[in-house]
Amino acid sequence: MAEAVRSITHGRVLKIALPIVISNATVPILGAVDTGVVGQLGLAAPIGAVGIGAVILTGIYWIFGFLRMGTTGLTSQAHGAGQVGEVAALLTRALMIGFAGGLVIIILQAPVFWAAFQLAPASDEVETLARQYMAIRVWSAPAMIALFGMTGWLIAQERTRAVLAIQVLMNGINILLDLWFVLGLDWGVAGVARATVLAEWGGLALGFWFCRDAFGVPAWRDWPRVFDPERLRNMASVNTDILLRSLMLEGIVISFLFLGSDFGDVTLAANQVLLQFLHITAHALDGFAFAAEALVGQAVGARNRAALRQGALRTSQWGLGIIVLLAVAFALWGGALIDLMAKAHEVQQEARVYLIYMVFAPILGLAAWMFDGIFIGATRTRDMRNMMAVSLVIYVISVIALVPLIGNHGLWVALLISYVARGMTLALRYPALERATVR
Repeated sequence: MAEAVRSITHGRVLKIALPIVISNATVPILGAVDTGVVGQLGLAAPIGAVGIGAVILTGIYWIFGFLRMGTTGLTSQAHGAGQVGEVAALLTRALMIGFAGGLVIIILQAPVFWAAFQLAPASDEVETLARQYMAIRVWSAPAMIALFGMTGWLIAQERTRAVLAIQVLMNGINILLDLWFVLGLDWGVAGVARATVLAEWGGLALGFWFCRDAFGVPAWRDWPRVFDPERLRNMASVNTDILLRSLMLEGIVISFLFLGSDFGDVTLAANQVLLQFLHITAHALDGFAFAAEALVGQAVGARNRAALRQGALRTSQWGLGIIVLLAVAFALWGGALIDLMAKAHEVQQEARVYLIYMVFAPILGLAAWMFDGIFIGATRTRDMRNMMAVSLVIYVISVIALVPLIGNHGLWVALLISYVARGMTLALRYPALERATVR
């Protein structure tokens, strides 16, 4: 046990976390290239079509985000327990769920896309082009959703450099094919979609190569094990809890945007700009939260309470360091970042009014973000679901009490209160998590 504790060093945490941080940093580059390439066509409609089409598909795929988190928790525990066969079988289960989910989206694309445009209507020209984009890109849905499970499986074993390599390959293929298909072959919006489809299937192919060792173990196709009812029920329970928790979290974000629209277009735009600060914070912390998932999960699998605590502490220490740096950076250069993202003077001024909340948001949200990683690794997903429900109720009460009194300030305060509530309620459940780990 002592050796396991000593092995959780700062270097080990950074080895897991940094590739994820770098991978996250590359994501906005692709969106910028997609926009820039279609922007060369000299028309507004293609830009809007690619933007809205990508947002809709990303939202649909996000529903299956539970597969990444659930697979990480279950696989890290099997890995920590030395269950090589179960580790391989978990990859098979995750890939089967991913492919099945992608096929369902392809089959149901017509009603799903119709419903999406009812929620987010666009001009006839933009909608026509967006439908063209989505009708092509949807064919990579099985690859993208399967990649959620594959990514979780790799993270659980601390193989985050493989995750980075997959992301870099996908971005590289996408960018090169964007330039060729759109600027070279003049395929327009369809060219952007085809580039993305090929990139996503290419990413999955590289993922299979990184997972090749698992396919050398007979257990990956040990069908009685793969379809074992008890293991399937456990996986379904974990994934369902994560899905419900994520839906409640998304409900908070969506309601925040909708409520912000009541204060006018300028305030709505300012809120949207400031939300990017939260996205930056989340991307920066993801690496250390993912490290917590892997290290805590392995400790739980090994039933090593000391290693669990050490993994939680080491990753959280790095998370705290990142958060302090971000809070200082937002305080010193937040105004410049606002000016970079918004050119309208009135939006810049309005965003500065609420900038102070972005300085405190990383600090107040740290516990929520890090405990998410810890509880995912331990697969204490029922606690995550329940504490998210409590936080949602507290958020609703805060909105009702504060927004009529102080307007948009009340909305921001309510959002930050929800972060604090999530962190505190999960903290209250942490001792039970440790007690469940025997040694």
